[in-house]
Amino acid sequence: MQSTAYFSAEIGFSTDVPTYSGGLGVLAGDHLKAAADAGLPLVGVTLLYREGYFRQHLGHDGWQTESYPAFMPSPLLKRLPQRVDIRLYNRRVNVDIWTTEITGFTGKKVPVLLLDTDCPDNAPEDRSITHRLYGGDQELRLLQEAVLGFGGYKAVKLVHPQIERLHLNEGHTAFAPLAMHMAGVNLDHVRHVSHFTTHTPVPAGHDVFMYEMAERVLGDTLPKNIRDFAGHDALRMSELALAMCGSANGVSKLHGEVTREMFPNREVGHVTNGVHHLTWVAEPMAELFDKELPGWRGDPRVLKQAGELSTEGLLHAHKKRKRQLLTYANSHNNLGFADSILTIGFARRAAAYKRATLLFRDIDRLTRLAGGRVQFLFAGKAHPRDEAGHRIIQAVVQAGHNLGGKVRVGYLVNYTMWTGALITSGVDVWLNTPLRPYEASGTSGMKSALNGIPSASIADGWWAEAARDGENGWLIGDANNPDDAADAESLYSVLEEKIIPMYYERREQWAQVMKQAIVTGADFTAARMIGDYRQQYYEKASRA
Repeated sequence: MQSTAYFSAEIGFSTDVPTYSGGLGVLAGDHLKAAADAGLPLVGVTLLYREGYFRQHLGHDGWQTESYPAFMPSPLLKRLPQRVDIRLYNRRVNVDIWTTEITGFTGKKVPVLLLDTDCPDNAPEDRSITHRLYGGDQELRLLQEAVLGFGGYKAVKLVHPQIERLHLNEGHTAFAPLAMHMAGVNLDHVRHVSHFTTHTPVPAGHDVFMYEMAERVLGDTLPKNIRDFAGHDALRMSELALAMCGSANGVSKLHGEVTREMFPNREVGHVTNGVHHLTWVAEPMAELFDKELPGWRGDPRVLKQAGELSTEGLLHAHKKRKRQLLTYANSHNNLGFADSILTIGFARRAAAYKRATLLFRDIDRLTRLAGGRVQFLFAGKAHPRDEAGHRIIQAVVQAGHNLGGKVRVGYLVNYTMWTGALITSGVDVWLNTPLRPYEASGTSGMKSALNGIPSASIADGWWAEAARDGENGWLIGDANNPDDAADAESLYSVLEEKIIPMYYERREQWAQVMKQAIVTGADFTAARMIGDYRQQYYEKASRA
């Protein structure tokens, strides 16, 4: 396999380093961790955000505010003596290169390069380009993507000249193959060695920049014929990525179908996402696997034998993790959650299509079926400029107030990788209610599955492939007729008639569902994912 540079605007490889906002970045980190486990020659490329995404605060009324604590990269990261520069606003902007390494299960390492414009000899406005992930306006987004693509390609060739291939994780990175072409590489060869992964099933999620702004900001950094690649009316980053890459994929079977409809003139396959099992399996469950399923750390396919786990050991391991989660939640929010109560988790970015408030569509019905028997734990951030997202979070918090303690609802602030690992492994059921088909993949449910946590979910993203209703989790709604009212009714029925009775009255059957969730999770690991990329794209290009 040829050495490959993996470009992503965010890479969540450690909770200690604020280079991610959510699912896209955490998936990128899992991709590189699995590559390190497999000994694949990848190099990660991203930006160094000295103020990260943001720190979330919630008032008593549920309204989110944000703060931006400074991140000091040294000594967690190492600044290299080399630097690159790019031209922005017709002036030179210096870019420092920081690096770290991801160490795999067998000791193999994948380096990560992080680009930083906060250089003392840059103009003040240039130093702040890379300060905040997804901060600022469209112009700042364009500047960051230019640093990532043009600066990132230069950095890769300077520090890792052996790199031959490019893998673009989302359209933010589309300038990288363009930089390769502008460096003198034949366009056919650029396409031969470049691959594009898209995660966005809606047109509004794909970056579009007006050419007037792009030409003012980037000047000669853009080629004269940019419209031939990126669209004639505007600079469309996903169109540019598809034009510069010889292959592309969506991140689930359903998302691949949606993407082919969005880009009907492009050939798009699919590789369903997966999660890094060694990162997301909680310690109590890992101890159980070590004892009863030895070898799972090196080969997560061993977890397909989870049906053989002892019921007592499984329930004990989960109970221990659940207590850890609830201790954390109670100490931070005074929730008064009890570990004897069925606990359902919902944690993800506050976006309208994810329908966090679907659960509260009928408060009276929810109170009757869940009162004293179910408690709900939410988490997730809204982008600082997304007022609708702020109102979603506020509505969840206020719904909890309106329930008056009859059904306990808690909201954990600052949904990081650390809290994500805690909540996805500590609840009893993972709830997912997207408006199909807008959930491209949905990796949080995969993390839960590896910990024996079944999903109750709409048949979207990965769950459309994984669900075996009543065996490894539960299906909500009619996949062919998404509708808020009908989906809420389905959710209430599933809770009342299936989940709650089984949890309290048929514990042996509940344990079997947990075991089957783990069996399912074994098919949705980053180890499987990286193997699919290797077979379908990385080695395919190498053999051509």
